[in-house]
Amino acid sequence: MIKCIATDMDGTLLTATQKIPLENRKAIISAKEQGVEVVVATGRSYHEAKFVVEEAGLKLPMICVNGAEVRSEAGEVIASSPLDKAIASQAALRLVENGVYFEVYTNEGTFTEDIDKAVSTIVDIFSSANPEVPIEQIAASAEERLHKGLITKVDHYDELFEDDQYEIYKLLAFSLDDAKLDAARIGLKEIAGLAVSSSGRENIEISSLEAQKGIALGKFVQSRGITLEETMAIGDHFNDVSMLERVGKSVAMGNAVEEIKALCDEVTMTNEECGVAKAIRKVLID
Repeated sequence: MIKCIATDMDGTLLTATQKIPLENRKAIISAKEQGVEVVVATGRSYHEAKFVVEEAGLKLPMICVNGAEVRSEAGEVIASSPLDKAIASQAALRLVENGVYFEVYTNEGTFTEDIDKAVSTIVDIFSSANPEVPIEQIAASAEERLHKGLITKVDHYDELFEDDQYEIYKLLAFSLDDAKLDAARIGLKEIAGLAVSSSGRENIEISSLEAQKGIALGKFVQSRGITLEETMAIGDHFNDVSMLERVGKSVAMGNAVEEIKALCDEVTMTNEECGVAKAIRKVLID
C-alpha cells in the first residue's frame, strides 16, 4: 500500500504555464484525506515552490533545491545539505570559463548577477520547450518571478561564497547552446564532491553529493515512519532519477525523456493532461 507520494514540479505537477491544474489539486487533497503523505520534490527554491503550491490552495512539505533543503508543511527547515563553498566556487569558475549563465540558490533565496539575463533566459528556454504557449504569457511569468522577489540581484557571486550567512545549495546553469553545456559538464567532472544532473535539456544542476531528491526523500519518509517501499515517486527528468530508483513504485510522466520512462514501473499521461492526478488516483482506495 502506498503511504507517501513524492512529485516533481516542473514538467510533472505543473503545466507549461507554471500552474497546478485543478485535477492535480483535487487528487492531492483526496490522497491527504486518505492519510497519504504528499511531498513536493523539486529543483526549485522553497520560495519559488511555495509560491506556486500556495497559489493552488495547497500546503505541503517540500524537498527543495534537489534535496539540498527539506521543509515541513509549516515551512520549517528540517534538514539541509549545502555545497562546500570552495567546491561551489570552483564549479562557478567552470561555468564562467565556458560562457554559461547561472544562478546561485542559497538558504537566503536565489541570486543572479544579471537580472535582464535572468528574465531573457527563462523566456528563451520556456518558449523553446513550450512553443504552443504564447510568448507574452511566458514573459509575464518570468517577470513575475522577479517582481515577487523570487530572485535577487547581487553584484558578484563572490559575495555569497565569502559571507558566512549564506549556505550554497545549488548552481543552476542555463544555455540553449549544447556545445557550451557539454564543455561545462566535462569541466565539472574534474571537481570532486559534486552531484551534476539536469531538469531539462537546456540546464545543468550542480549540488552536493548529499543533496539529491532520493536521499532527502529517504530521510523524509523515515521521519514519518514510512518506508521507501511504501512510497510512489513521479518525475520526468534526470534530477528525479535518485528518487525514482529508490521507491517501491516509480511513475514517469508521458512527457518524460525516454531514459526516465525506461527506468520507471509505469508511464502516466503528460503534465498537460494531469498525469500526476491520474497516477495518484490509481493508488488510492476507491
